Amino acid sequence: MPPSQKRARRYDYVRTRTAVLAQFDSVRSAVASLPPDRLALPTRLGDWTVRELAAHLAMAVESVSRCLDLEAPGAQELTLLEWPFATGRVADRISEDVRAIAAASTPEELFARTADRITERLPGADGERLITTRVGAMRLCDYLVSRCVELVVHTDDLNDAAGLEIPYDRQALAACTRLLADALAAKAPGASTEVRVPPYAVVQCVEGPRHTRGTPPNVVETDPLNWIRLATGRTRWRTAVAAAQVAASGERADLSALLPVMR
Repeated sequence: MPPSQKRARRYDYVRTRTAVLAQFDSVRSAVASLPPDRLALPTRLGDWTVRELAAHLAMAVESVSRCLDLEAPGAQELTLLEWPFATGRVADRISEDVRAIAAASTPEELFARTADRITERLPGADGERLITTRVGAMRLCDYLVSRCVELVVHTDDLNDAAGLEIPYDRQALAACTRLLADALAAKAPGASTEVRVPPYAVVQCVEGPRHTRGTPPNVVETDPLNWIRLATGRTRWRTAVAAAQVAASGERADLSALLPVMR
């Protein structure tokens, strides 16, 4: 693993907590105004409608309160950097729960209940507390970074499906960008290729000759949203390159075999 990735990145707990609440509030405000016909629109997430996508977002944030309701586990089972690679194994179960929740309540009801619960449970919670999540026991501070990823990725899905312009909290966008970049570096350790996602992240990855000074011979650069879409499979590598959404130079700058890093 390259030197920049040997030590896990640290996230400020208070800033992350604030980012989760701010992004959730922006999504809640936008979804509350959607009429039934727009809630029934399709999304790029299989056969989920906007209504089900909204339910998933509410469920993702409600999971924080639900985890805090449970007794703390005895030992940590999952680090933050392992989380992006662990979500796939519970995707089917999540989808089943989303459908049930979406059928039982309106988005407005779901978001109101979720907001009431998290504003009551989260502010006094210790960030180092262990919680039991679907994919294993994690520190609360790490789990909140994962909620930033869920919120930012699915805010983009909502904007795409419903024609919305929900803004992105800067701290939430930064946390999402950085975690997915670090996940790429963990998936393909090395130092031959530099991936730049200004202004939030720079990582080195891919085995090969190590670069030490000057301009790296293999560089990939893109903006945060296009990086997030690439990292989560919303956009394919060749499509992004052809559309000039990503710049790639050097013989080791093709990341198509490494993407997505999270499904």
